[in-house]
Amino acid sequence: MKRSLNAADEEELVRRTAAGDRRAFDELYRRTSPWLVTRLRRRCSDDDVVADVMQETYLAVWRAAGGFAGGSASGSAVGWLWTIAAHRLVDAFRRRARQNQVPAVPLVESVAPAAEDEVMAVRVGQELEQALLELPPEARQVLRAMVLDGLSVRETSLLLGVPENTVKSRARRARIALREALS
Repeated sequence: MKRSLNAADEEELVRRTAAGDRRAFDELYRRTSPWLVTRLRRRCSDDDVVADVMQETYLAVWRAAGGFAGGSASGSAVGWLWTIAAHRLVDAFRRRARQNQVPAVPLVESVAPAAEDEVMAVRVGQELEQALLELPPEARQVLRAMVLDGLSVRETSLLLGVPENTVKSRARRARIALREALS
């Protein structure tokens, strides 16, 4: 007997979608669309573009679920879904650039920083970059998801396919290592 959709994880939902199960696809959409739209909006403020990317992403998921379920893709289903969405977003930006419809970025008046501040910023940036490179890859992934992408512990857990407590401990170890490297 098949597990209920509520008990199925995202990988199982993708496998069922690959077999043509519309209810599994609907459940996958219900679970993943809120965080996916949030993540896309952090990268694009145009709601029309985000809506188009969401539609293109889930259409691609419906069509290509067999590729993931067949084992040609590696990683978690959530990571696979994000990869599709990110590629669709880049495609949308490229289409806009070709059409000269790049959204205007509002300019804010600012005072030019002092030369000393620029030199210190470069130095601190280089030190931070070096410290990040010395972190284990799994710690960098957690920091990238939580700090750069602004994801919660739960969202990061889903994205990376690891338990929430693992995400918390990796984030803590990464912060300690960065603090030590930069002090």
